[in-house]
Amino acid sequence: MAIDYTSIGQRIQNKRKALKKTQENMAEALSVTVGYVSQIERGITKVNLETLSAISDYLGTDISELITGASTNSSAYLSAEFKKSFNALSPQGKKTLIEISSILLKNQ
Repeated sequence: MAIDYTSIGQRIQNKRKALKKTQENMAEALSVTVGYVSQIERGITKVNLETLSAISDYLGTDISELITGASTNSSAYLSAEFKKSFNALSPQGKKTLIEISSILLKNQ
């Protein structure tokens, strides 16, 4: 699976702008240059996990949301993956999974 740095950069930029923060603000907080922030947001630079973690902390979001675009707090989190897996199951597998889901829901 290839990592889509352009999409990651776009998510970072969108989140930063939604918080009304500038590239300059973020660069200063991360102790990097504005040019480096710009390259990350445009997907030119392959951001490492340490920097991505610092960015997610600065933006107040989960690192997984920046990587995948899905928030773990979202009701749609992993729903596409679940649906794909569910559809690949046999009828008996589907029935078993529904029973397991019912048990999990009761025990939450």
